[in-house]
Amino acid sequence: MPSRSPAAAVSAGGSTKDAIRDAALELFSAKGFEQTSLREVADVVGITKASLYYHYASKQDLLGAIIDPIIEHMRSMGAKVDGIAWSGANVRTVLRDYLRGIVQHRHAGALLLRDTVAIINALHDRYPDWIDSSERIRLWLAGPAPTDESTLRAAAALEVITVALVSAEYVPGAPEELVERLLLDCAVTVLGGIADR
Repeated sequence: MPSRSPAAAVSAGGSTKDAIRDAALELFSAKGFEQTSLREVADVVGITKASLYYHYASKQDLLGAIIDPIIEHMRSMGAKVDGIAWSGANVRTVLRDYLRGIVQHRHAGALLLRDTVAIINALHDRYPDWIDSSERIRLWLAGPAPTDESTLRAAAALEVITVALVSAEYVPGAPEELVERLLLDCAVTVLGGIADR
């Protein structure tokens, strides 16, 4: 169950739409997307189900509002690497920028990882290029003349970065700066010193 009152968030200056999204995130994370009803979300916010539909046309639209920022960040990073020359310094910068965007959405990230199949089933038409964006980053990280080793290291470095998505569960009180610094250091280490050249 949500730990704070979305109604309090609305009265403190937040919008009803934000309160609905926040309540849905907490409920989807706790119970799962498929197991949570829009009635439950509306009840937590203190509005009618009809009022919820005024802000979000469907449960999939509500899920999209939670997931869109993460997917959009992945898309933008996938497009960005195409225009960046590969170098050790640029590898570190790309990893840092990718990680920074993931860390900003770490509270929604746990839902993304925990309920991946339900999310893909609910939103498969909305994110046809989701995997492609991550693949572009992985290929870029492997370098201009990728070997089997550099390809595996690039994939492993990206897996290290995805730990940020569940970091709010592992270390809920950890500041974003700590999560970012530690996971960047780990990802760079996995790459075998490429980012230090």
